[in-house]
Amino acid sequence: MTVRMDPQRFDELVSDALDLIPPQLAAVMDNVVVLVADRDPEDAELLGLYEGVALTERDSNYGGSLPDTITIYREALLDICADEQEVVDEVKITVVHEIAHHFGIDDDRLHELGWA
Repeated sequence: MTVRMDPQRFDELVSDALDLIPPQLAAVMDNVVVLVADRDPEDAELLGLYEGVALTERDSNYGGSLPDTITIYREALLDICADEQEVVDEVKITVVHEIAHHFGIDDDRLHELGWA
């Protein structure tokens, strides 16, 4: 069942999820931008995507690189949720999941930590 939600409201949920990042972690997030898009063009069911070089993998050659991107896919998330509260929860999980990739945490470790 797809939840209907105004795009602006969805953007607010993403912003709210970003506000939950502890200040110590937010302070070290470097050269990354968070975007919202309707769907991933290659995988319509993908909820979020981190593209870039994780902080743990950056070296002296990284300087001058374009920003890493975290994209949150609105329509894919709305498709899997039954109500607005579930959207709130899933957006939070997806944002945390993709930010974790920025910090070099892989999917296996995220599953171990309960952020599947």
